[in-house]
Amino acid sequence: MRSVLPRVAAAAAPATLPPPLPGLDPAWSRLVTVPGGTDRPGGPDRPARTWHLLDTAGSLDAIGVTPVGTVLCVHGNPTWSYLWRSVVTRTLEVARAGGPAWRVVAVDQLDMGFSERTGTLHRLADRVRDLGALTDTLGLTGPVVTLGHDWGGVVSLGWAVDHPGAVVGVMTCNTAVHQSDDAPIPAPLRLALRPQVLGRGTVLTPAFLETTLAIAHPRLDRATADAYRAPYRGAARRGGIGGFVADIPVDAAHPSAVELDRIAAGVAALDVPALVLWGPRDPVFLERYLDDLTARLPHADVHRFEGAGHLLPDDADVAGAVTDWLGDHLPDGGPRDGAGPRLPSVDADPAADAGRPLWAALDDQRASDGPALVEMAAPGGPRTVSWRLLARRVDEIAVGLADLGVRHGDRVSLLVTPGADLTAVLYACVRIGAVVVVADAGLGLRGLTRAVRGARPDWIVGALPGLAASRALGWPGRRIATLALPAPARRALRVEHSLAEVARRGARLLASGRALPAEPSADDRAAVLFTSGSTGPAKGVVYTHRQLGAVRDVLAAQYGVGVGTGLVAGFAPFALLGPALGARSVAPDMDVTAPRTLTARAVADAVAAVDATVVFLSPAALANVVDTAGALTDADRTVLAGVRLFLSAGAPVSATLLEAAARLMPNASAHTPYGMTEGLLMTDVDLDGVRGAAAGSGSGVAAGSGVGSGICVGVPAPGVRVRIAPLDEHGVPTGAPTDDPGVTGEVVVAAPHVRDRYDRLWRTDRVSRNGVDDPRGHRTGDVGHLDAEGRLWIEGRLQHVVTTPAGVVTPVGPEQRIEGVDGVGRAGIAGIGPAGTQQVVAVVETVPPVRRPGPASADLSAAVRAAAGVPVAAVLVVPVLPTDVRHNSKVDRARLARWAAGVLGGGRVRDPRRTRP
Repeated sequence: MRSVLPRVAAAAAPATLPPPLPGLDPAWSRLVTVPGGTDRPGGPDRPARTWHLLDTAGSLDAIGVTPVGTVLCVHGNPTWSYLWRSVVTRTLEVARAGGPAWRVVAVDQLDMGFSERTGTLHRLADRVRDLGALTDTLGLTGPVVTLGHDWGGVVSLGWAVDHPGAVVGVMTCNTAVHQSDDAPIPAPLRLALRPQVLGRGTVLTPAFLETTLAIAHPRLDRATADAYRAPYRGAARRGGIGGFVADIPVDAAHPSAVELDRIAAGVAALDVPALVLWGPRDPVFLERYLDDLTARLPHADVHRFEGAGHLLPDDADVAGAVTDWLGDHLPDGGPRDGAGPRLPSVDADPAADAGRPLWAALDDQRASDGPALVEMAAPGGPRTVSWRLLARRVDEIAVGLADLGVRHGDRVSLLVTPGADLTAVLYACVRIGAVVVVADAGLGLRGLTRAVRGARPDWIVGALPGLAASRALGWPGRRIATLALPAPARRALRVEHSLAEVARRGARLLASGRALPAEPSADDRAAVLFTSGSTGPAKGVVYTHRQLGAVRDVLAAQYGVGVGTGLVAGFAPFALLGPALGARSVAPDMDVTAPRTLTARAVADAVAAVDATVVFLSPAALANVVDTAGALTDADRTVLAGVRLFLSAGAPVSATLLEAAARLMPNASAHTPYGMTEGLLMTDVDLDGVRGAAAGSGSGVAAGSGVGSGICVGVPAPGVRVRIAPLDEHGVPTGAPTDDPGVTGEVVVAAPHVRDRYDRLWRTDRVSRNGVDDPRGHRTGDVGHLDAEGRLWIEGRLQHVVTTPAGVVTPVGPEQRIEGVDGVGRAGIAGIGPAGTQQVVAVVETVPPVRRPGPASADLSAAVRAAAGVPVAAVLVVPVLPTDVRHNSKVDRARLARWAAGVLGGGRVRDPRRTRP
């Protein structure tokens, strides 16, 4: 630093108040001088220094409230206290509304922002001591919650470590407290630290500052970017930026490494509530730093703002997350009962209340040579695996994995298509207490990348496509291949072992007397299952062993599936649950990433392979089975006549489709369960129930009403409670959940088999439980109502509700009525325009399909408008509606709305499936 920037680093200047800037109230700004002195007897003299800071004490006094505590905000490099303007604003709004009043003190670190330019280089230890001297001057004795970003996160946590009597909570955004010896610092920092780059890139030019501003998501507007630039106009004002970069501890020999290690150790000893907020698109603070923080603060609430990056308070609603968290955990400046650290028990009794484990049925049948699994699409023809072989292979893989170092709580990402390999490794992982991460390829490469990176697996078990993607896209985790690979391919893909090698290793150890590891406890985490991503980025849903066992039990109770049942599983969750149910299951010949590839002949072959009596297919798969029924032979039809039960779920299933499928399986009871990844079975209805509901008055449909109609999904399954949180005139579910009939609102469910939580999505989890008085409860995001017979009707998704001048419109009812028009296949409803004044646009697939998207003909438009039951501003036609990637069934109404708005606004008319998600 001194050799590169001798003149600029030595520049000194007094602290000043900032000029008028957007979002910054001048009343918040103040200058505070910290008197000179020494930090310890005999220590060096510390000169007096003047800081600029934002302080809401005066604003709180003006509205007549007394703060319950102070939020101490510390920015990083190259920002300043302006970073926290939204937190300042939101805390004052909460206080004015009668919520907890938190004083915010947001500092400009010395040589940064509008604080004094000291002309000296400040090391990390200096900055922690300087901040302590400032808080002493301010008289901040507690309660204090720290909030830091970037290297300000380290400084704020250092302050927390040094002030245990004052600190009651810590919050951070994209920071790091430890640099591993076996990993280099991120590439952007390595570049900035090069001697030939450091001075020029950070001080002599604004390159470092401009790069930081450029990576905001979304890009900052000019006025906001200029506000960040305001204190750094000219090289003489940027010495602190260069000094901060030069002080990054790149290795153990760096002067600040000892202080960083001290802080890291102190953080691990903090026993106060903690919140960690993260932007995954940060090129500097990579997710390995998040892993380290969460390992040191295992009780912390964590929320990853998918799509956000380094400048997190500008990229995402950090202010809302902060005030929500403070209100939940520290409403009076101290921890609410039960809101303190939730440290995991390291001495949990594995046998305590374990119930019947997931692998119990597998153990029960381990002496049977009957078929457990059949893979119809295996290379070389159908592959049958007996219960004896499956049980033995699960034991072998379990012991082999444990010997390789897979430990209780390790995350194992399974990038394997449904079949024997996936089943064996999944049950092996569950048996030894590893947490399986299941994100199917139906998410698409981008969605799968987000899911795997977000889940941060310790291990990846994959087939060749998954391994190649994991290597090319930098997914974390040590790698195990499901197949043998040549040595060059293993090296290229960084594969350490094959699954066969793992099994042979386990077999040798079992033969030598090695026992299986202790069983996990019922409340240990068992799996992270990812949602379909049909209404936003896929979310990881955490299940414990107890909850997965409850899923198994409710399915068995509802449908009588168990030992002796033959199950065709065209839907991945059922393929994995087959052995837990004791059922022999078969994976039909299909591409699991494209459900519409399943044919009627393939289903008949699968039924014959295990003498199946139960068939489970997604709606898209079922639709193609019906469409390809003409290829069935008489023998195929005889086989299908032996099916006693078929189910279809994952998206709404029409009575027409169920009736067509019932003609192929004439002796089967047709059911369409309703559920979600967060709770796989909530309600159920059979075909007779669908017909009866449609014929009766239970739907609550009113002529011309935009709400009240929908798809009947039946009555609650055993142990499930369903209620409705009523919508207000803005389409927001503000009412208390009720089970009164005829009330349209968000569907709220509660059951023993509802998920434990969302993975690293604390705020999403909070929203899903808001106003729900049952700890097993979940706000589904679906909109619907209950009828007088207690049946649930689904009317759409909450984010797809249209708010028109005439009132709220839920989409499913109008879509159903439009789909009854001659010449219409599927329909999608979209709302365009500002909330409260939205117009309804109908987008339809025609029969036969049109060649190009565009406006509908006058006759079709008139027929659609007449059928819709709500005012329709425009009718558009498309060859194919955009749908979700997993089920290929749920109409992507959000994408449809963006496309329709562009078309009606005079934009280019293109395929809506090419509109950005």
